[in-house]
Amino acid sequence: MPYRGRSSRWWCGLLGIALLWAWLPGAQARVALREVASGLSQPLAVTHAGDGSGRLFVTLQEGRVVIFDGRQLLPRPFLDIRDRVASGGERGLLSVAFHPGFASNRWFFVNYTDLAGNTVVSRFRAARRAPNVALARGERLVLSVAQPYANHNGGQLQFGPDGFLYIGTGDGGSGGDPENRAQDGGSLLGKLLRIDVNQPPYGIPASNPFANRTDIRPEIWAVGLRNPWRFSFDRATGDLYIADVGQDQWEEVNFQPAAGPGGLNYGWRRMEGRHCFNPPGACDDGALTPPVLEYDHGLGESVTGGYVYRGSQVPELAGRYVYGDFISGRIWAARPEGGAWVNEEVLASSVLISSFGEDEAGELYLTDYAGGRLLKIVSE
Repeated sequence: MPYRGRSSRWWCGLLGIALLWAWLPGAQARVALREVASGLSQPLAVTHAGDGSGRLFVTLQEGRVVIFDGRQLLPRPFLDIRDRVASGGERGLLSVAFHPGFASNRWFFVNYTDLAGNTVVSRFRAARRAPNVALARGERLVLSVAQPYANHNGGQLQFGPDGFLYIGTGDGGSGGDPENRAQDGGSLLGKLLRIDVNQPPYGIPASNPFANRTDIRPEIWAVGLRNPWRFSFDRATGDLYIADVGQDQWEEVNFQPAAGPGGLNYGWRRMEGRHCFNPPGACDDGALTPPVLEYDHGLGESVTGGYVYRGSQVPELAGRYVYGDFISGRIWAARPEGGAWVNEEVLASSVLISSFGEDEAGELYLTDYAGGRLLKIVSE
């Protein structure tokens, strides 16, 4: 999971990174990282439960979820399913998402690679009388997707403002999407899925763009993704941001306004970023949606998607989409302005940024994969 893109050449080029569509000369905002927890084993994600507890839940690749209670990491894991998780490379326990009604129903969902190498989305429940402990033996399978290769598992889970569960899936792996699964409507790979988990094991929302089609899977919300390593919804507007790890040259961030009906095609493998990939020319027939942000591999090699900052402690980031690169450790903040997107680097770090996450107040954190730390973004 750490390199989330190429099965080789992932460490090349710890280089400086520049802008995407528009460069802001001179740093307009500077931030710092403050360590809040350490000693984590390959952390891959961080999120909150939305239950008013203030807890942060950190996903560890090996198959555990641990709790940071605002002061310390609790010694007992919230969830431990190492006995059923295949961990290593781009596999493992990849994310956790809490049901909007978690405070009452205690449901949460995980995305992991099982021992056969396939993607599993399952539901668990927190214990009623011990809220810092989940019932690991109460797993309920929601969805399973066969994985033809060991990389590009995607893995992000997020509940949208509509209450439905969104699932990011990679194209199945290898390189160049050899079976063209991202453009195949009959495959769940290389897609963003949207399902209703209130109907066991899940239902299809009537407003899904392909709900009434027979030639494309009804779970699909968007197509044409290579390895969407972290997507998020703006908590203020509902806009959707999808960071998609590139192949050989281009990293990208895709955008869908909250009012969008879904059904967008983000281009892979026909396009990598805004550039033809396969075929090498005349690849866009007008049906593809290009990214709003991109950068090439002379500047960074593995995008890690973030969040639009809606907290109060770092006012210089207000309303900006904050994201980074796993390899270079650079962090940027982008926003639409005057019909274009402007982007600035706000921090050059040495962190292998595996994920960003929000707390209940909208403050931003990130996970340091190699350093085993949970870091908070603060004003410099």
